[in-house]
Amino acid sequence: MIPAPHRPPAPPAPEPAAAPGGDGTPGSAGTGVGHAPCHHGELLQGVFLDAHGDRCAGLVTLPLDGPGSRAEFVRRPGTPPGAVTVTPADRGKAGRAAALAVVECAALAGLPPAGGELRLTSDVPMGLGMGSSTSDVIATIRAVADAYGLRLAPGAVARLAVHAERASDPLMLDARPVLFAQREGRVLEVLGPALPPLVVVGCVLGGGAPVDTLALPVREATDTDVREYERLRALLRGAVARGDARLLAQVATASARRGQRVLRHPEFDDLVAVARHTGAAGVQIAHSGAVAGVLFDPATPDDLRHRVHRCRNALHGHGIPTTRTFTTRTFTTPAPNPGGTPTAASAPSVTSKELPDGPAHRRGDRTARPDTPRRPSRLPAL
Repeated sequence: MIPAPHRPPAPPAPEPAAAPGGDGTPGSAGTGVGHAPCHHGELLQGVFLDAHGDRCAGLVTLPLDGPGSRAEFVRRPGTPPGAVTVTPADRGKAGRAAALAVVECAALAGLPPAGGELRLTSDVPMGLGMGSSTSDVIATIRAVADAYGLRLAPGAVARLAVHAERASDPLMLDARPVLFAQREGRVLEVLGPALPPLVVVGCVLGGGAPVDTLALPVREATDTDVREYERLRALLRGAVARGDARLLAQVATASARRGQRVLRHPEFDDLVAVARHTGAAGVQIAHSGAVAGVLFDPATPDDLRHRVHRCRNALHGHGIPTTRTFTTRTFTTPAPNPGGTPTAASAPSVTSKELPDGPAHRRGDRTARPDTPRRPSRLPAL
């Protein structure tokens, strides 16, 4: 028998489906804009138990600040709601998301649903497991809502995103680390207020070739698998509670090893060896892509910048291209006391900041082909 899962405190009361006002200022009547970030793969992914003891696929992503998608939606009153023109034309998931969002937002706004024009721009590389399609989809949903003068709650955005692309990353949520059921669009557990600080040396495996997730073998989780995922979940919860970067990296490494049973990256052992030889705390990967990271604990007393430099050189020596070196920074917003003196933190959160020696920049787009990204990328030319 699998033990009953940890049951987190009761979630707060659900948010309304929509509120007045969009995420951006409409450029004209019936025009809306929306933005969404991406991520840097996963810290943990597997099959877990929900509050009812049922199995549920879930993941914990590593947030990445900077790259993202921007959408602009222009309503065309009098056209069918499914008549959405998308630019670039290959963003089919975003087009489906726009049509779904039009129906829901029009009903909330008390207006007749209408199609329109959707324009997308993004600097998230495609096919590397960084949530490029989810970023497009969420930006689209937010743009449609903005065009109707609405701002949808995260739960409503998640539901539409899953409907549009069958699975979604939790990019519609705030920066708190959550275990997210990507196929159901719901939070299984809020793990804590913020991730421990980490320094991440980003890289790509497999030469950066996009991963066809539909071609990956399907492996059913056994009871033993679920028990192990629940154990890693508990360890990750403890790492977040104590701000323990090394324990978090150990969980990410264990999850990455389990992901190798499907992904089978030939450079994975080299990645782990580089992490060990340069004093890193562990590694993480995208479980549905090629992006990966070597995780350093910034609290380690040794010269961090020297170790990061050695790591980047060692990765290049193994033929593993590096992309960017960034940090997850835990910071707090001080709240003034009645006397005007700042007191302890009131709103911890996490963001990421790129270090000066991070990424190599690609100076232009490659010619679009079916198997290559068709958007600007901050990854090196591969």
